Amino acid sequence: MPGSDAAAARAFFCSDDARVRGDSMAGTASPGLVWVLIEHRGGWPPSGFDGLDLESSTKALVSSAARAAGARVLLVRRPGPRPRHGPKRWAVLRYQSSGAYQQLWGVWERDEDLSGIVSALASPGETGLPPVILICAHGRHDPCCAVRGRPVGRALGERWPELVWECSHVGGDRFAANAVVVPDGVYYGGLDAGSSLTTIEAHLAGRVHAEYLRGYTDLSPLQQAAIAAVLARFGPAGRHDYQVTETVQEGGQWRVHVTGSPPHPAHIDVELKTNRSAPCQLTCLAPSVGSVMIYQSASIRSSVLQRGSESSG
Repeated sequence: MPGSDAAAARAFFCSDDARVRGDSMAGTASPGLVWVLIEHRGGWPPSGFDGLDLESSTKALVSSAARAAGARVLLVRRPGPRPRHGPKRWAVLRYQSSGAYQQLWGVWERDEDLSGIVSALASPGETGLPPVILICAHGRHDPCCAVRGRPVGRALGERWPELVWECSHVGGDRFAANAVVVPDGVYYGGLDAGSSLTTIEAHLAGRVHAEYLRGYTDLSPLQQAAIAAVLARFGPAGRHDYQVTETVQEGGQWRVHVTGSPPHPAHIDVELKTNRSAPCQLTCLAPSVGSVMIYQSASIRSSVLQRGSESSG
């Protein structure tokens, strides 16, 4: 595994084990429609924003407003060398199902300046701005995020310097390197420098591929897995080219109905089986073993296929 001598000397990396096991990424994106980004160039506490030594009343205001808005607060910094001093940025980003995503940006120098986030969370944002590409590099939360995430952040930052930020913990440490495109609300995992460039280039061109997709943050895990199965079966598509219109349990399986816009299939039924994984150590620092839900595509049926035709998962 690439990384420093100290990192290489570790006996266990959760992302290595996940690759050996072949853990499925489909259906593992953390839910979210609103994100608060706060630039913090120094080291990040294991708990991220909650652990920062900030002015207490401002910190409480931001935390309370974020909880009320259902927003996730992430610390961010630019990959590679960065200035130690000078104004830092914050942002509030919102997902809209129409694709008209909203963003509001501000700057802060004193802790009190972060109170601008509170009013931004209650205000409409600006549309038409390019997405933000977040790469989890929170090494104090999980070593894999730093060892795998930082090279990906550097590679993407060289290509898209204005769009890319390293960020604090986003979930799924075993799938490092993880990228989250916001406010699009799309999680990718299992990336390296090369695959991250092709994956993000396709995303920015309006093509979401299934290979490294973890899921869409506005969908349930079952629905995320169904969309991933559809993209794997019919090829890449835009973020809003497919919509989940029904999710029902039928016997021991689930059926997710997906509608597509032209030229994609108009109606697709994805049947999914669910089961739990065998117990294993899921993160580098986990104190005990655990198991996770796995979503396996059993069949995909589409109205654009010949009558009776079926693709088995």
